[in-house]
Amino acid sequence: MSKQKVVLIVINVDWLFLLHRLAIATALKKEGWRVIVAAKNTGKGEEIEKKGFEYIDINISRSGTNLIKEFVAFFNLFFIYKKLQPDVVYQITMKPVIYGSLISRILNIATINAISGLGYNFTDQRKSLVQTLMTKMMSLGFNKRNNSLIFENPEDCSELKKIGIIKKHNRVTIIKGIGVNLEEFKPLKNTELEKVIILLPTRMLWDKGVKEFIEAAILLKEEYINKASFILCGRLDYQNKQGVPKEYLIKNQFKGYLEWLGNQTDMVTQYQRADVVVLPSYREGLPVVLMEACAMGKPIVTTNAIGCKDCVDDGENGYKVNVKSIQELAKAIRYLIDNPKEREKMGKASRLKAEKEFDRKFVIEKHLKLFHEFI
Repeated sequence: MSKQKVVLIVINVDWLFLLHRLAIATALKKEGWRVIVAAKNTGKGEEIEKKGFEYIDINISRSGTNLIKEFVAFFNLFFIYKKLQPDVVYQITMKPVIYGSLISRILNIATINAISGLGYNFTDQRKSLVQTLMTKMMSLGFNKRNNSLIFENPEDCSELKKIGIIKKHNRVTIIKGIGVNLEEFKPLKNTELEKVIILLPTRMLWDKGVKEFIEAAILLKEEYINKASFILCGRLDYQNKQGVPKEYLIKNQFKGYLEWLGNQTDMVTQYQRADVVVLPSYREGLPVVLMEACAMGKPIVTTNAIGCKDCVDDGENGYKVNVKSIQELAKAIRYLIDNPKEREKMGKASRLKAEKEFDRKFVIEKHLKLFHEFI
């Protein structure tokens, strides 16, 4: 009888696993893998166990830069890896990728690294001791043969090649995000509303374009206060340095016109109500919310930033505007508010794009193929 294959999935927080990696973990479990999930427990650890996976709580800060705490987190991960000796470690989000790659090289464990976006701050021109240290750790950790790298867009891959982190012997695969369940997210008849609904569905972070969305809405307020509603839908994130304060969101609300709904678990209903979906982000891997919006048959307004631009064929299923350009954002939204037939045409194009490019079945198949290559 052959020994059961073991995969350790390492991700910074528990809820992110449930949102973005559950389908892949479930597919591995169905194939007979022993699946162990290591993530910081924010209250979802028990839910992960109920899904049938083993769970390990790890104390890792998503944006912390205290060197002592980071060394403690690194060595805690080291002992987990050493104890479990998994066949493959599947690492998601930057700190698990960086720390886990170095640990896996020391322990000679195969790794699959899902780099879901380098992040705006990672590739700006600012340098710090922590950034320099992490870059060196990544370069050292990636320098091994049993290391596979998954990128959601080619630009992030090129960025790491340019600075010498990716080596010739690294296996690189481009997979467009985590995909969408096209049976769950599908075009539904809009609920009859008097106003055109403009939806921003994302975590409340500055670099997601929250400020730009709000200021575009304020710019259009006098003209469209009785014709449109601008809705922000998403959780606060106090652990992220880019987190938008709750006070800012409340201060800028105008009842019936510009409102923040907070975190919503039923996103299908939120998309169904929306006429246009907006994400003015500064940089992404490949944004899940835009893939979901495409699947729901919604026209999109986003930026020409890395990741975002891959979800829109400009003029076909939406519009792309320059990052941080409130005027361009307002102009694109205005056009879609005023042109319902264009919204309908672009919505159909969005669904076709989702069927062609974002089907989660293809994403899972590509992941399973990578895992099979290591066994």
